[in-house]
Amino acid sequence: MANKRDLKKDINYVLGDIIEAVYVWEYSNTGKDTKASEAIIDEAIETFDNLIAKVNAKGVENKKSHFKAINEELEAKGRALIEKINKLA
Repeated sequence: MANKRDLKKDINYVLGDIIEAVYVWEYSNTGKDTKASEAIIDEAIETFDNLIAKVNAKGVENKKSHFKAINEELEAKGRALIEKINKLA
């Protein structure tokens, strides 16, 4: 992990791209119900808030392992959200 700034950028880009993908799905499927897609957007925003709060946490003993854990959580939650987007019908 390079630094805190890069981790924040990664969080922003990954979750921003996921939200954008949901908007593209909604735009291309205008006749379908958007409750599921809106729930994905809400979950992405909640994930963003939680991860940024963890990045900004003070008093962390081992920053390297802390940031690595945050990065791994970002990957796991990002994959889960992408799977949810792929399941939209």
